[in-house]
Amino acid sequence: MAAPLVERSLSLPLLVVLLGPTGSGKTSLAIALAEHFHGEIVSCDSVAVYRDLEIGTAKPSREERQRIPHHLIDVVSPAAFLTAGDYSRLARQALNEIVARRHFPLVAGGTGFYLRALLEGLFAGPPRSEELRERLRHRARERGAPYLHKLLQRLDPSAAQAIHPNDVAKIIRALEICVSSRRRMTDLWQQGRDPLQGFRILRLGLNPERELLYQRLNARAQQMFQQGLIEETLSLVQHYGDSIQPLQSLGYKQAVQYLRGELSLERAILLAQQGHRNYAKRQMTWFRREPDVHWLNGFGDDPQVQQACMEHLHRQL
Repeated sequence: MAAPLVERSLSLPLLVVLLGPTGSGKTSLAIALAEHFHGEIVSCDSVAVYRDLEIGTAKPSREERQRIPHHLIDVVSPAAFLTAGDYSRLARQALNEIVARRHFPLVAGGTGFYLRALLEGLFAGPPRSEELRERLRHRARERGAPYLHKLLQRLDPSAAQAIHPNDVAKIIRALEICVSSRRRMTDLWQQGRDPLQGFRILRLGLNPERELLYQRLNARAQQMFQQGLIEETLSLVQHYGDSIQPLQSLGYKQAVQYLRGELSLERAILLAQQGHRNYAKRQMTWFRREPDVHWLNGFGDDPQVQQACMEHLHRQL
């Protein structure tokens, strides 16, 4: 029985998942692999899904998106909210369509919660309670996101570790699950999930040297402000208001604080740089828990890393 099972597994299409911290070059590596293997890329980024956010998201450029088909970029309004479940459904649909076209599917991005929803599926959590959510939103407005995050630390330390202290929407959902079910969200994650079927999954992780990564992140954050992040944020505020979820993300949050007069431009840049460095550290902590990752030491735009990755993939195909 073992041999037929092995043969059946090897007959499944290979799905390459590129993971790693922000600034590690996942986009560059994904594009190189897609060009070499005739592939299409499914983004796994919780900010890149929003339209009208360009400078602060580090999305693939429009020229790169013309060269290689990209999915799950610019799919919802900044005023909307895309849950992990929404993302999982859209991403799975995109992957099946890519395979139906006989193209090579790649997933690339750094949002670990989205990636886990895509690959491992979601749990059957309690229904949404708009009344509870509004109470929590009111508490966030009164006392700030860190207060809600401290509540979550008491109810579900593992969930709190995985969710950024300023990500109000995710904190509220986690608290809603804990309060409504009287159980930890992370415990519910272990039950009733629907893992992705029909693919051989190969996880490739980028692991650049930390100090070099931090230098890149500092330069990129500063460049975002030089390229017009303040002006883009002002346009978003004028169109959608300053309380939309995407404006809580790194860079945009500091730009909003600058526009409110709460920060100087220099201080806003420094805080954005620090935020990106801290986020990269949390991402690596998260991705170290992913199973069976083939780690690549270096950046994804390094030709040697790209060549090593292609050779590894050729052995898998």
